[in-house]
Amino acid sequence: MNNWLRLHAYALAGAWRHIRAPRGGFLLNVLVIAIALMLPFAGLTLLENVRPVSEQLVVEPEISVFLAAATSREQATALAAPIRRLLKEAQLQGKLEFIPREKALAALDERTGLSAAVNALGTNPLPDAYVLKLSGLDSMAQASRTESLVERLQTLSGVEHVQLDSAWIKRLAAIMQVLQLALLLLAITLGTVVVAVVFNTIRLQVLHQSEEIVLSKLVGASDAFVSRPFYYAGAFLGLTAGALALGLVTLSLHPLNQALADVVRLYGSQFQLVPLDALTWIALLAVSAGLGWLGALLSVRRSIGRLA
Repeated sequence: MNNWLRLHAYALAGAWRHIRAPRGGFLLNVLVIAIALMLPFAGLTLLENVRPVSEQLVVEPEISVFLAAATSREQATALAAPIRRLLKEAQLQGKLEFIPREKALAALDERTGLSAAVNALGTNPLPDAYVLKLSGLDSMAQASRTESLVERLQTLSGVEHVQLDSAWIKRLAAIMQVLQLALLLLAITLGTVVVAVVFNTIRLQVLHQSEEIVLSKLVGASDAFVSRPFYYAGAFLGLTAGALALGLVTLSLHPLNQALADVVRLYGSQFQLVPLDALTWIALLAVSAGLGWLGALLSVRRSIGRLA
């Protein structure tokens, strides 16, 4: 155990020596990688801020089930059981409310003041209805199941018409999926850029230390012993760039919130962009360090293997 710790301590010291030697080059590489990482980090921050808003927008989409005028009150109330059964079979959750025609007429009169016109008809023209308030729909699969539920509700005996404005639900779910896919593709592309930058940086360090590496191998040093400092150097490069990128993204939120303040105030909202949480920070720093380590691994295996 002591020997293992000693080897890794030596590797860390060697990595620090490799990093510190070309100071300007190291700082420039950190800046280049940080700029590449800022784009996916900023996209993730924006997506995580928009997600709660989208969930609030779809918190209770409604399905209105209008019954036929000839349906008796007993038949109308009995429809609650099959509606709940269809909701369960569709693997959706929601709250079902029965609205008798008298209540619907009172609500219409309160909003529009058309009681005199309705009284002139002699009868209540509004049917009994059910309102099904679904829980938040945040995926295309749930939106598709909602449309299927509407079709099955339409087949129930006594149901005249079923209304659902699902286009906006599907549109919102589709937009969120497109954003997630775009962010993933962006992260993969720029992650490849990070690996390439670290690969080239470590390759130059290996070439700079080539005589020292050859001499170390001549006196019995293994490839793992020689390579380990470069692995740590690559990981440290990625970690430093990741921390810088996250810091810059977090600092940029303040001027963005100031710019958004007037806009969101017009809509009576208190929306603000907030930084990523601590666990996400740790995960992104680990990913950054991992990309740096991967670039170093590929570079070292290619470069050191060519040294005699």
